[in-house]
Amino acid sequence: MAMEITGVEHLWIPLPDGRRLAARMWRPAAEGRYPAILEYLPYRKRDGTAPRDATTHPVFAAEGYVCLRVDIAGTGDSEGLFDDEYSEQELSDGEAVLAWLAAQPSCDGNIGLIGISWGGFNGLQLAARQPEALKAVVSVASTVDRYADDIHFMGGCLLSDNANWASQMFAYQTRPLDPELRPDWREAWVERIETLPFMAADWLSHAQRDEFWKHGSVCEDWSAIKAPVLAITGWADAYVNAPPALAANMQAPAKALIGPWEHRYAHISKLESHDFHGEVLRWFDRWLKGEDSGAEALPDYRTYMQEHFNPTKENKPRQGRWVAEAAWPSPNVQEVTHHLGRQGTLQATPEEGEAVVSNPATLGAAGGYFCAGMRIDNELPGDQAGDDALSTCFETQPLDVPLELLGRARLRLAFTVDKPVAQVMARLCDVAPDGVSQRITYRGRNLCHDDSHETATPLVPGKRYEVEFALNECAHNLRAGHKLRLALSTSYWPIVWPSPESVALTLHLDGCALILPERSLMEEVAAQAPSAAREYPTYEAEMTRAPSGTSNSYQEADGTLVLETIDDYGAAIDPMHGMEVGSHVSMRYTIHPDDPASATFSSQWRFTFARGDWQVQVDTDNLMRGDREGFHLWRRVVATEGADQTEVCVKEWSKSLPRDCL
Repeated sequence: MAMEITGVEHLWIPLPDGRRLAARMWRPAAEGRYPAILEYLPYRKRDGTAPRDATTHPVFAAEGYVCLRVDIAGTGDSEGLFDDEYSEQELSDGEAVLAWLAAQPSCDGNIGLIGISWGGFNGLQLAARQPEALKAVVSVASTVDRYADDIHFMGGCLLSDNANWASQMFAYQTRPLDPELRPDWREAWVERIETLPFMAADWLSHAQRDEFWKHGSVCEDWSAIKAPVLAITGWADAYVNAPPALAANMQAPAKALIGPWEHRYAHISKLESHDFHGEVLRWFDRWLKGEDSGAEALPDYRTYMQEHFNPTKENKPRQGRWVAEAAWPSPNVQEVTHHLGRQGTLQATPEEGEAVVSNPATLGAAGGYFCAGMRIDNELPGDQAGDDALSTCFETQPLDVPLELLGRARLRLAFTVDKPVAQVMARLCDVAPDGVSQRITYRGRNLCHDDSHETATPLVPGKRYEVEFALNECAHNLRAGHKLRLALSTSYWPIVWPSPESVALTLHLDGCALILPERSLMEEVAAQAPSAAREYPTYEAEMTRAPSGTSNSYQEADGTLVLETIDDYGAAIDPMHGMEVGSHVSMRYTIHPDDPASATFSSQWRFTFARGDWQVQVDTDNLMRGDREGFHLWRRVVATEGADQTEVCVKEWSKSLPRDCL
């Protein structure tokens, strides 16, 4: 039976150097000592994540946990200044928070970390530091390698989300503090804005996998994580590689769970909701309470095996079934090599010949957003047939029997190029008999990079090279009668920032192969799929402007392709403290099909805040463009106060960086 709960809407956590972090607590009303669950984020517990927090922490508190939601230094109402994602300050402060929480009279000293995305990242990173009180982690939509699998780079290729996400964090970090909690709010607000790091430029300045990215990448030492980890994500999310990697490499107990979800906790997924609470409680009941909850007996890897459906950018239900692998890596998955043939075939034997990969820079229009779940809708990849037609494709004959893939396909290429900087994009697609092409998985590779991505060297035109790389994780069942298609291109805009010049990539087919992780077994183990989402509390805010979203793609007179999106997140009055918060963002991507260097990204964010006579508005603008030699970044903030919008702070930044083989 669920327990009655109580809570503290705001409290201060003192740090050793005198700074204080803002936090919110939920706990059982009955006196006693309980295990605790910590979520540690920069997204403002007072307004930013308050609606989501209301759906999780009260549920966990009612099951006998002290729950603490903490804002990172320099965010929300926490004191100090923000310096970067996953910085030493953030992680050492996190250790101090864990020690403080473990010492509270209501806590029995056993703490679990939970989080999605940022909170999933720092949950793993804090676990690798082995704080005494941390006994278990639930990490959702996270990464084990900050260079290979985050929003900055993919296979050494620059993601446009490096600029996009930086623009979002810029907008987030320029929001004001709450005058009810911080009498010094105006001075602290201006100081925050004035000292904000130029994240898009800072991240871009580390174009190879150097010590900057190794910091916080737990794959550097898997054995450092002693706390058991439940790693969760969804196939519509960008972060699909970490859960199987953790299950395969950790020495402490680790289980992987991948559903059909986008970048959200599973109980609030727009695609198909599931019982996220039950998964978390089973994990923490075992490792924090010592109960026999069944967590240890779970299969190493539970996943939603997708099947073909008519793909659309809108949020629509998936097709598939739940399966499980008792052990991961699994003896039920075997690598099978398919060679690239002269006639565009995937075949059993290699043959000599050549194929040229060269395409307009606009290829990728059906790719969707890199990380679906951050916007209102219109984020998912659609029918790939149009992009396939512009690509160089290799495919099977229609399948006589179903083909099941589970794991990471690998692509081996022998090639020459005609330009010194080049990249290749590989997509695996499930092609239905009617020609509809659904993307199964994809990944890019910067061909100037070595295998470690620590060194980049311009290519010598005409010289033969060889490369092998893994695509992103997948779980997909191709039905009989369908075809598996490998689509290769030299660009994939707007997900990946293009090379400076159009490239002709010549494949030498005798050295080209696709290695597939083919799954075959006599009898399935019990999938132990998550249940349907249970009922959970919600935040009863008063909506004063309804959310809405639009997406529009069109071609200008000179042939430039434009993608414009507007996401109005609406406005609402918080029921706890009466502040009205509103926000919206517009984004614009442009590129000319004949000039990859013409790519541009721009965004405009607006936040509004009001309570009584207090009013604040923050407008941020961001621009990134390139040319053949470098990248040029610019941003501006205009922060105003009052109904007459008196300027409090106006500031611009600009920076240019060399391409560095990007």
